[in-house]
Amino acid sequence: MRLSKTERRLRIRRRIRKVSSGTASTPRLAVFRSNKEIYAQLIDDVNGVTLAASSSRDKDFSAAKGTKIEIATLVGKAIAEKAKTIKIETVAFDR
Repeated sequence: MRLSKTERRLRIRRRIRKVSSGTASTPRLAVFRSNKEIYAQLIDDVNGVTLAASSSRDKDFSAAKGTKIEIATLVGKAIAEKAKTIKIETVAFDR
């Protein structure tokens, strides 16, 4: 029997979280991409908090027109700027 969309997503999440974990000095960069939007988070798994987040649904990108690649580039630059403001130099990409 085929898995539902949520079950498949949970299975992917568990597989990723087995391998990578983030700390306060080196947080985990979690990226979720739907068909329309893209989301990025810096997560400290030890304390269970999100340090910074950015998505294509933010006010900054609501007027942005362009391809998905261009908007994803803008989201990446935004999360990098937020990381710099909280003095984070390196991240652990969870893929």
